[in-house]
Amino acid sequence: MMNKSFYAVIMAGGGGTRLWPLSRSARPKQMLKLGSDRTLFQLAVDRLYGLIPPERILVVTGAEMAFDLQKDCPEIPSENFLIEPAPKGTAAVVGLAAAFLYQKDQQAVMAVLTADHIIQDVAYFQKILQVADEAARLGYLVTLGIHPSHPSTGYGYIQRGQTVAEINQQRVYQVLKFKEKPDAETARKMVESGDHDWNSGMFFWQVDQIRREIKNQLPELYKVMLQIEKSGFDKKEDWLPLWMGLKPETIDYGIMEHARQVVVIPAAGLGWNDVGSWDSLFEVLEGDEDGNIRLTSQWLALDSQKTLVLCEDDRRLIATIGVENLIIVDSGNVLLVCHKDKAQSVREIVQILKQSGRENYL
Repeated sequence: MMNKSFYAVIMAGGGGTRLWPLSRSARPKQMLKLGSDRTLFQLAVDRLYGLIPPERILVVTGAEMAFDLQKDCPEIPSENFLIEPAPKGTAAVVGLAAAFLYQKDQQAVMAVLTADHIIQDVAYFQKILQVADEAARLGYLVTLGIHPSHPSTGYGYIQRGQTVAEINQQRVYQVLKFKEKPDAETARKMVESGDHDWNSGMFFWQVDQIRREIKNQLPELYKVMLQIEKSGFDKKEDWLPLWMGLKPETIDYGIMEHARQVVVIPAAGLGWNDVGSWDSLFEVLEGDEDGNIRLTSQWLALDSQKTLVLCEDDRRLIATIGVENLIIVDSGNVLLVCHKDKAQSVREIVQILKQSGRENYL
């Protein structure tokens, strides 16, 4: 069990485009079941069991998703579901949760976690949480890095410096620089250098320390936080105008890139994946002897290899003959067929649908 002042903040907002067409605006990624009978959000909560009680788990989400998320995890108190009036980026998510927590426990350490990632080694993840808690109590702003398995252009990177601490046999490193998503050649050089990790988007800090950083770097957000702390979270009319006037900003660019005392804990072997596109499922789900991933009960495959098929309607048969490296997703009013190497281009289809006013497919 963690220190009684350790709280988990699960970011569960966002729209549904990254795994379109299964993921839609009314059913974003965190509500999906991918090779499991539990949604990604439920799995994110499950990873905390035995370490953090439900009353110390906060969920930041939008009003349109809060009911379904609470239904999925009714053990989390309803007052712990914090509603964003409008999406304003991850910096605002952190500010909202920090203001809520500061009223509750000024000694709190926040673990800012994600609702839509896959982590296979839960025991190691819980160990990392304990290490991060201790590092945060030493005064550091802590980020969790993922040892890169390949030169990905889809992730941001963190460059490690010297070791600043060793906690429970886990090294903690100074962060030299956060780097944006690179091109292929830059990604290759960073991975070969051996001192870069993928940015997982998970962070840990003392609540009063992140308040100071927000005060110094994002003063408009700090004004919102002060009003929340003065009026109370439920009196949205007092701080809603300030919130709506915020410029959207990520916690990475808004705070971490310019903060001091920033460290990274590299987590090799965590089995982490942000499931950012359909092809990423080949990294986390076990295929059959032909490398196929079957997410439907009715698929007849002849001479088909390294192909993923998902169909939500169990009455519908999908048959493939002589295909390889395909992704086939049959969901609602959309059938997606794409080459595995083009999975990242799904976002272009989503953009075209938005621009052409065909929201019924989104």
